[in-house]
Amino acid sequence: MQEYESLPPALPSQEPEEPASRARGGLGIGLHPALLGDSSNDARGRGQAMPPKFATTMANRRHASSLPQSTVTATKAQKQLDLSGPSLEEIKANPYFDKSINNAAGLQSRKSRELVFNEQGKYMAQAAAMRRQAHLEDMKRRIAESAKRAGLDEDRSEQAFLVAAPPDVEWWDEGLITGSAYPDFETDATTALKSLKIDTSDTIITRYVQHPVLLTPPQDKLLPAPKPMYMTKDEQRKKRRQDRSEVLKEKQAKVRLGLEPPEAPKIKKSNLMRVLGEQAVKDPTAVEARVNREIAERKEKHEETNEARKLTKEQRLEKLATNQEKDAAKGVMVSVYRVDSLAFGKHRYRVDINAKQNGLTGITILNPKFCLIIVEGGAKSVSNYRKVIMQRTDWTENGFFEGERKARPAGAGPDPMEVAWLKPEDEQGELRDQSTNRCILLWEGEEKARAFKKWGSRVCETEGEAQDVLKRAKMENMWMLAKNQPNAM
Repeated sequence: MQEYESLPPALPSQEPEEPASRARGGLGIGLHPALLGDSSNDARGRGQAMPPKFATTMANRRHASSLPQSTVTATKAQKQLDLSGPSLEEIKANPYFDKSINNAAGLQSRKSRELVFNEQGKYMAQAAAMRRQAHLEDMKRRIAESAKRAGLDEDRSEQAFLVAAPPDVEWWDEGLITGSAYPDFETDATTALKSLKIDTSDTIITRYVQHPVLLTPPQDKLLPAPKPMYMTKDEQRKKRRQDRSEVLKEKQAKVRLGLEPPEAPKIKKSNLMRVLGEQAVKDPTAVEARVNREIAERKEKHEETNEARKLTKEQRLEKLATNQEKDAAKGVMVSVYRVDSLAFGKHRYRVDINAKQNGLTGITILNPKFCLIIVEGGAKSVSNYRKVIMQRTDWTENGFFEGERKARPAGAGPDPMEVAWLKPEDEQGELRDQSTNRCILLWEGEEKARAFKKWGSRVCETEGEAQDVLKRAKMENMWMLAKNQPNAM
C-alpha cells in the first residue's frame, strides 16, 4: 500500500492539440474527455471509455509497459481462443474416424439440387392410364358376374376335392432341425444326426416338464346316465307295499298324537254294508246316493289334482327346449339330404316346421336341378327329423297345399315372389309328375360345432349361387357330394 500511495498523480496528456479543434470550458479549463465526442482528436475522445485511475490499475499498467514487446505479444496470442476446425489430416489421423461418413466430416462439399420441371401432359397421361385400368377391372368384374349368373363357372367338382400337399417340415418339428426339410437318415445318418437340435444349446428340449391342462374326453358326454338296479315284478310289488305301509304307520302315529284329524271312512259300493251297517239296512236308497256322491267327489278331486300338476304350454315348450339343449351338448350331429324337387308346398312346410320343432339349425337350398337339406343338432333331434323325412313323407305326392289355396284366392294372378319351377303346376296349369321324386340321405356324422346360427331356406337359381351360400358355412363340398353321388347311401 505504501508503494501505491507514493505514486505521482496522473499527468495530463502531452500530445499537441490544435487550438481550432480544442473545445474549452469556463475559466480556461478543458472539457471532460467523455464530452468531447468527435470534436477531439484524442484516442480517448473517439467513443472509447476513459481508463480508470485507481492505484492498482496504474501499477499493473506500469508493470506491463516495463516488459519487453515480444513478451507482451506472446501473452496476447496465448489469450486468444482458436475457433478454427481441425484440418483434413487431423481428421483422418483420428482413430475413431469413420471413412463411410464423408459428408459428416466435411470431406465432400454439399451440392445444390437443380430444378427439375415436369413435362407438359405427364400427369394427364398418368390419369388416363389409371382410368383405363379401372375401366378394365370393372369390365372383368361384370364379365365374371354374367358368367356366374349364366352358370358357366359351376363345374368346380375337381377343385372342391383337391387336397393340399404336405409341408416339407411340420410346424411341431421346425424347432428340432436346422434345415428346411427333414434329414435323410438312410443316405447319411451321421450328417442327419448333426442337423438335429436335440443336444445343442439352443434346443427346445429341456429338463423342465410342462404338464398340459387336463381336458374332459369328448366321448364321456355320450355315456348314458347310470340306471337304478333292475327289479323283478314281485320285487317291485313288495317294495311298493313296504313304502305304503311306512307312510300309513307314520300317518296313524300323527292321528294318535292329535297332530292330524282322523280321515273319514272311504265308502265304496263293495264295503257299503260293512261300513254303514244299520244305516244301509234302514234307508238303502239314501245310503246309495251318499256313496255315489262321495265317489263323484273323489273323482273330481283326483282330476283337479292332475290338472294342477299338468304343465302349461309355455312350460312344455321350455322343458322341450331344455331337453334339446342337453341333447345337443352331448355332441352335434349333422345330416345332409338330397331331394329331387320341393315344388309341393306341403313338402317344404314339413321340411321347415319339423326342423324348427326339433330345435335344429341348418339350411334348405332350393335349386331347379335338385334341393339340398342340411340339418344339425342333438342326436335325438336329428334322429326324429330323419324318421320324418325318410319314412313318414311321401315324396311322390303333389297337389295344392291348403295354405297356398287360402293365400291365393280364385281369380288372382300368380304370386310374383314365387319362381316358376317351385310351383306344383306346369306352364299349362296341370300338376307336375312327381312319381320319380325321392329323398336320399347323403351323409350323416358328428361335427365339432354348429356351422349355422339358425334355420332358414334360400332360393338359388344357379349352382354358383348355391356354392357361395354354403361357402360361408364351409360346406360347399356337400353340394358337390349331392351333385356327384345321386344314389342312396
